[in-house]
Amino acid sequence: MRTGGWIGRAVLLGLGLGAGWLGAQRTRALSSTPLPATAETVAAARRDLGATVLATGVVRPQVGAQVAVGSRASGIVRTLHVTVGDRVAAGQLLAELDRVEFETQVDRAEAIRAVALSERNWAEQEHHRVTQLVRGGHATAAELAGAERAIETARAREREAAASLEAAKVQLGYTSIRAPIGGVVASVSTQEGETVAASFASPTFLTIVDLSRLEVWAYVDETDIGRITIGQQARFTVDTWPDDAFAGRVSAVRPSAEIRDNVVNYVTLIEFSNRPDRLLRPEMTATINIVLEGRTDALSVPNGALRRDSGGTYLLVRRETGFERRDVTVGFRGSEFTELLSGVADGERVLVGRPAACDAGTATPEDR
Repeated sequence: MRTGGWIGRAVLLGLGLGAGWLGAQRTRALSSTPLPATAETVAAARRDLGATVLATGVVRPQVGAQVAVGSRASGIVRTLHVTVGDRVAAGQLLAELDRVEFETQVDRAEAIRAVALSERNWAEQEHHRVTQLVRGGHATAAELAGAERAIETARAREREAAASLEAAKVQLGYTSIRAPIGGVVASVSTQEGETVAASFASPTFLTIVDLSRLEVWAYVDETDIGRITIGQQARFTVDTWPDDAFAGRVSAVRPSAEIRDNVVNYVTLIEFSNRPDRLLRPEMTATINIVLEGRTDALSVPNGALRRDSGGTYLLVRRETGFERRDVTVGFRGSEFTELLSGVADGERVLVGRPAACDAGTATPEDR
């Protein structure tokens, strides 16, 4: 047992010494290898950094900017006043149903209300007469109670008839289909002479889109969504005008993800103002660049100079005799440069590109 323990400790000690020797040889190689003439180095310097998140998306109407206009009454379409592409204002008359049946219902309700009103007037007069008789001792209290019940019943019937008349007028008003919002008629699904039935659901007459209230749905990859915040500026282009950039801002990020082609995306809403000279329309494809908050006067190096292995992020810093590995702490990562928080001083030159481009002896096993 003692012999086996001694042998195990010896083996571990040998492995530790071997690893230390290899590490020393590796550091010595990095610091003593001559710098070839083809090595590309760049000085760590202070720069203003910026970055954007690139995403694809589509132009969509905002909530409430696209309305399917239907009918709450059943009947025959008598007149259709608009067609696809027409601009309409809120409250404008779009279509009319045949009014004959509904006008007849209104006339009937008015007649019933007139009868109820007459009965109420008679009941009130009768109640007044019986009240006078009771005061003169010529009628009983039971007769007065009967007159009071009669007047209450007549008044209730008159209120019911008045409500029925108002309901008939409302149904008559449904025969005139008016625009709930202003916009452009996007589609028309009903023609003159057709019969529409509104028994269970309102049949759609047409669709109106307010082109002044559009937004862009940007599909941002899950790797970038953590850098998106409300209020960030964005610029996007559409295929119709590829040379014109439209300005917008992030207004919301939807919490639920959308999986497209096995890629997790989050819908980021970009609000913008539509331009009359470059009018955007729903379902246009957009290419979006969301501008991230950058850094000013930040010590930085090109992104291509950063290297990573199991020990972390590091740079190869130029020395008179070769390169020196320098572990660094990085901050903001821009489109071309990355901020350095520690590890390298201003003005020190670092290697850009793979170490093998300089000399095989300078490359670490992780870099090869």
